[in-house]
Amino acid sequence: MEIRLLRYFLTIAREGSITNAANFLHLTQPTLSRQIHDLENELGQKLFTRSNHRIILTAEGMLFRKRAEEIISMVDKTEAEFNSMKNIISGDIYIGGGETKAIKLIAQIAKELRRTYPNIHYHLYSGNSEDVTERLDKGLLDFGILIQPADISKYDYINIPAKDTWGVVMPKNSPLAKKNLIRKEDLLNIPLICSRQAISQEKSKNEFAEWFGEDFDKLDIVTTFNLVYNAAIMVEAGIGYAVTIDKIANTSESSNLCFRLLEPRLDSGLNIIWKKHQIFSAAAQLFLEQLYKNFGDTKP
Repeated sequence: MEIRLLRYFLTIAREGSITNAANFLHLTQPTLSRQIHDLENELGQKLFTRSNHRIILTAEGMLFRKRAEEIISMVDKTEAEFNSMKNIISGDIYIGGGETKAIKLIAQIAKELRRTYPNIHYHLYSGNSEDVTERLDKGLLDFGILIQPADISKYDYINIPAKDTWGVVMPKNSPLAKKNLIRKEDLLNIPLICSRQAISQEKSKNEFAEWFGEDFDKLDIVTTFNLVYNAAIMVEAGIGYAVTIDKIANTSESSNLCFRLLEPRLDSGLNIIWKKHQIFSAAAQLFLEQLYKNFGDTKP
């Protein structure tokens, strides 16, 4: 299967039309149609259905689109790494992570490196632990930033010298907002919006579940999320109260929302991880060296 055909397929999926895709690719429509027909024959699956001059991805086409995007991303990343192997260090560094204020520490490292190596570029991907480790395992990321609880046993890592503090995002006019601190009994009879990572009990240690103790199974979790921005919208809509970390959702004076800490206080550590035995590009290797310089080898 040729990379060229994958790019053709993704262009058609994006444009929603053979004609528009052919114009974008500077190909004739019959040529592009024949190429996609050959691709479908090679796969033994129909990737598109045609309706009213539009094309729609089949279920097989949607799966193939996901895989094609992953392959093209890896190809582009590999080409960029080899193109950067010159006397002047340049290249791309791919970092994934959850929403956390600790990204400020990573941003500082990026800023320090760019002073000396202005041709290094950074690409950020937001997601929860599962999203980030999946992309890391596939080679689509160089580094991942994980908020505990997270299973990091199969990765090399450095502890980030910062902690995220848990609390509850709620409307400012909520009766609960009158409290300065939120205890677990305050959360037992109200609808909650929680991150999927926080409520997962598959891990050997889950600080969030341990904080609730025996009452964890009594929680009324009406919505789960992996990005706090969307959770905050659900709170504003009156769906429930979001249990999340501080300084992520907009709770400024102009916002309708506020944040209250949990009592007893619950802090989560953070790690920056990478694949064991990873062979880094020159740019990513410099970034790793700067991580050790700024954070030190802080593994327990």
